Amino acid sequence: MTKDVIALTPKMPDLPTLLAGLYAGGPDLGVNTTADGAVVQLCAPDGRPLVSVETPILVQVPGETTRLLDHTVEDGPVWWTEARASTAVAEAARLAGSFAGRLATVLGGTVWPPEAATTDVVPLTTDVSAIPAPATTAPAVDVLTDTTAVVIQDRPLIAMTSWLSDALRTATSTDRALQIVTPPTARLTLPTRTALRGLPNRWVVQDPEHGYYDGLSGAVLHWRNGTFTPVQDEQGATRIAEAFTPTPDTGDRQLILTLRTRHPADENLVLGGALETAFQHLTSTPPAGWSTAEPVNLPWSTRQLTDLARARAPQPTWLVAVGHPDRLALATVRVQRTPAGVEEDITLALGYGGDETPPLDTIEELATALDAEHRLVTLLTSLRAARRDLTVPPAFEAPPIPVAFTLGGGEAEIIGRARATHPPDGPLPARLGPGSEPALHYALGDGTDPHTWSVFQRLVRHLKRV
Repeated sequence: MTKDVIALTPKMPDLPTLLAGLYAGGPDLGVNTTADGAVVQLCAPDGRPLVSVETPILVQVPGETTRLLDHTVEDGPVWWTEARASTAVAEAARLAGSFAGRLATVLGGTVWPPEAATTDVVPLTTDVSAIPAPATTAPAVDVLTDTTAVVIQDRPLIAMTSWLSDALRTATSTDRALQIVTPPTARLTLPTRTALRGLPNRWVVQDPEHGYYDGLSGAVLHWRNGTFTPVQDEQGATRIAEAFTPTPDTGDRQLILTLRTRHPADENLVLGGALETAFQHLTSTPPAGWSTAEPVNLPWSTRQLTDLARARAPQPTWLVAVGHPDRLALATVRVQRTPAGVEEDITLALGYGGDETPPLDTIEELATALDAEHRLVTLLTSLRAARRDLTVPPAFEAPPIPVAFTLGGGEAEIIGRARATHPPDGPLPARLGPGSEPALHYALGDGTDPHTWSVFQRLVRHLKRV
């Protein structure tokens, strides 16, 4: 298990300041680097990493520290320096706190969590030679087996940080599952939820009274053959944990848009326009920022986003974008090169309280703009009863209910307009936009009737190319 401590400072920690922080353990401890120099490690005399410190990042997007840490800092950019302490050694957590506290003291910043901050020298008294050496050198991975990379987190909100993103890449590249273990008080951000969507990746909740269970499905889990797997009853059915109960309906809602665009692979192509259009229609502003991990640290720029995706091609690029603090909006974007061109798969979620009305009346206008300006393939609009803050608790949440489905004009031509405009079981589509190849918009409901899923599934089966 690891303990995370973060220094938030108005100035960039320079090398002398970092070294002063790393001297928290006194002169007997060593310093090492890994990840091509991106991670500095404070090590025991035998070389065992005690604290791993990531390269500081400048968070220029307002509201990110509050969103992820519930920790308000002064207005303006802030340098985020994150340290992970191994709890295999008793002094490591205090070392991380002293490292962060020293940075904050020298640079005039703060520490999260506040109670971790100190400037004391923490001598190493544990006999590390008696502790088994870790099986992995990846800073974020706590347990590594032939099939699984396990990350143990105890922070209240599990964000898709660069630590976790690196762990996911490492697991994927070696055909391993990524399994994140947390206490039942933890929640996930939507980007982390998205990353854990495909089994055998899992969110493993360690409940003191009920043991282990899957925080997304409720399946009771046990550790077997180097991975967490479901426990089955005598009939072979998966058991559901008693703690996995439905969340109470507070009136909060999430509006979720899942859309795909497809562009010719042109040297003048600029990506991110579809997401920006969606933000403009639904929040009246473009995204506040984007990044390849959380915290989202870069001001919004379609040009920089495009440059990154082009530099990574033909490998796919995964991104996160956030809205401004006064309107909760969060998106994930996957850009990939396919035989048909360059595709953007976007999921955008917006949170609304019980006294707020999701802007369903703007969806047709948005779909029209996406088709006319950004080569829309499909757009699914859904509504769900879920937390306004867009976080995911380890409890049962009802799935989103479809509101509308839009077929881009080009995709309708591929399927065949005669087929697309006459689904046998309805609903009949509205034509969006002028011209002979308009988008087709199928109104499905108001997001309150779960049976709408059946209508949507019949429509999709009809539209599938044969």
